[in-house]
Amino acid sequence: MHKVCLGIGGNIGNKQANFQKVFDLIEKDLGKVVLSSSIYETPPWGFHADDAFWNQVLVIETILEAVELLWRITKIEEGFERKRGNERYSSRQMDVDILYFDDDFMETKNLIIPHPRIHERKFVLVPLCEIAPNFKHPLRRLTSLEMLDSCRDDSIIKKVKLS
Repeated sequence: MHKVCLGIGGNIGNKQANFQKVFDLIEKDLGKVVLSSSIYETPPWGFHADDAFWNQVLVIETILEAVELLWRITKIEEGFERKRGNERYSSRQMDVDILYFDDDFMETKNLIIPHPRIHERKFVLVPLCEIAPNFKHPLRRLTSLEMLDSCRDDSIIKKVKLS
């Protein structure tokens, strides 16, 4: 059984419904969600958008290997009309990123684990610190809290109050 940390986020459409739907799809197609952070409202990162993002970090347990997991994630994202193309950052209904896969390091054409920009993004680090503050990044050897303390991202991150 593998323990995987996923970052999920989106800024288009009914965010609350999208988050419930992706949570259900993750449990159905990827594995059991064993930890989930609060949902946070965050500004777009790396581009301009009119709508703020919602972001969350989940820890799942899965029997899938990393490449199969990525393939299934891509299928889930396609259900939210996500098209991966040349544009690096854009608005979307839902994005699912593999942040960590056990303590593994992997680099292929389509997948880098751990995610290469975890340490740069408060929208990942804040929810990650909520559920795994002392988890050590396998390559940087820093905890989530240590990475947040040294993060240069000055974005304002606010916890979402769901109705």
